[in-house]
Amino acid sequence: MSSLPPVPPRRLLPPLFGVVVRPLRQFLALEAASGILLLLAAALAFLWANVVSADVYRAVFDYPLSLGAGEHAVRFTFRDLVNDGLMTIFFFVVGMEIKRELVVGELRTFGRAALPAVAALGGMIVPGAIYYAFNRGGPGEAGWGIPMATDIAFAVGCLTLLRRRVPEALIIFLTALAIFDDIGGIVVIAIFYGHGLDVGWLAAAATLTLVLALMCRAYVTSALVWLLAGVALWLALHHSGIHAAISGVMLGLVIPARPQRDPRDVVLELADYTARLAHRPQDTAVADAELDALTDRLTSLDAPLDRFVRALHPFVAFGIMPLFALANSGVELSALGLGALTSPVALGAGLGLLIGKQLGIFTFTIAAVKLGLAPMPGGASLAKLYGVAIVGGIGFTVAIFVASLSFPGAPALLDHAKLGILAGSIASGLIGVALLSLTKPIAR
Repeated sequence: MSSLPPVPPRRLLPPLFGVVVRPLRQFLALEAASGILLLLAAALAFLWANVVSADVYRAVFDYPLSLGAGEHAVRFTFRDLVNDGLMTIFFFVVGMEIKRELVVGELRTFGRAALPAVAALGGMIVPGAIYYAFNRGGPGEAGWGIPMATDIAFAVGCLTLLRRRVPEALIIFLTALAIFDDIGGIVVIAIFYGHGLDVGWLAAAATLTLVLALMCRAYVTSALVWLLAGVALWLALHHSGIHAAISGVMLGLVIPARPQRDPRDVVLELADYTARLAHRPQDTAVADAELDALTDRLTSLDAPLDRFVRALHPFVAFGIMPLFALANSGVELSALGLGALTSPVALGAGLGLLIGKQLGIFTFTIAAVKLGLAPMPGGASLAKLYGVAIVGGIGFTVAIFVASLSFPGAPALLDHAKLGILAGSIASGLIGVALLSLTKPIAR
C-alpha cells in the first residue's frame, strides 16, 4: 500500500505562518474597530451631557437599582453596575490576553518582552511624576495613577489608519507596551486604591485564588465552573476592600492557556487516521463516529483560554467598553467653568498623558536599544518611533477607571480628571497621527 506523497516544505510554510499570525491580525482588527466605536460613544456622551440634556444623562446613569429585598438588598446605580460589574468582565478578558501573550504570544521570551516592558515602565513613571508634580499636597494627589495606562483599542485604531507608514512591528510593540501598562495599572489599583482591608475576607480571597490555581492545574474546561469560582472571588475581594474588578484579572490569569494535548501528537494521530480513511474503498462510507473522532482530536487543541476569549472579546469590545465610555464621558462643561481645564487635576492628567507618555516611552525605548537590550522594532526610524510614542498617550478606559477610584466622594475632582483625560488623549491621537502621516511610506 503506497503512502501519500509528502508536501514540499515551501507549501507548508505560508499556511503555518498564517496559523501563527492570523490570531494577532484578528485581535488588531477587532481592537481597531472597537477604538472607533469607543470614540463615538465618548463623543455621544459628551454631546448628551452638554447639548441634549445633562439632567436626562444623569437620570439614566444614576438610576437606582437593587438586588435582593428588604434590609439585605444591595443598592447601586446603573453606572455602578457598569463600572463595578461589567468592567470585571473587561478585566477578565484583559487578564486572559495578558496570559496568552506571556505564555504563547509575543511576550513569551525575555527578548521579545524586554523592550515593550522597559518602554511601558517609562510610560508609567514619567506621567505619574508629572501628575504628582501638579497635585502634590493638594486634594487631587490621590489620582497620580490616572495617566499611567495606554488604551489599546484607541491606540491601535489610530495606527491602523496609517498602515502604509507604520511597520506592523511597531503596532505590535505598542500593543505589547499597552499590555504591560495594563499589568502595571492593575497592580496600582490592587495596592493603592483599596479601602479598609479586611483580613478575614483577604484570607478567603487568597484561598479561592489557590483553588483557582488548582483548577488550572487540573485543566478544568467548564465555563460554568469557572464562572461560579469567579463570582465567589468577586464577592470575597469586594468585602476585603480590594476593588472587586481585580477578580476578573486574577481569574483570567489562571485559565489554562495551552492545549490539553501536545499539538504534534494530535497532528501525527490525525495524519495516520486520515491516511487510513483515505485508503478505504471508495464505496465505504465514513461513519459519524469517525468524523466525531476527528473533531474531538481538533477540539483538544483548543485551549479554554482561547475559547473564552473568542466568546467574550467581541462582547467586551463592542458592548462593555462603549457602554463604559457612554456612562463616564458625560462631563458637563457648564457646571465646571472654563477654569476646569487649568485645574491641577486636569493639567496633571492631560499633560501626564500628552507629555509624560511620549517622553517616557521614547526615552526609555531609545535607552534600551542603545544598551543592546533589543533592536528597534521593525528597524523603524526615530520619527516613526516618536509618533507611536505620542499615540501611546491615548489613555481612556483604565485612566477613567482609576479616576473613579481616586475620587469616589469628590464629583468635581472626578470631572476635572475626566476632562484632562479626554483632552490629553485627543491631543495625543491627533498629534501622533499628524506626525506619522508626515513620515515616509513603508516600502512594499
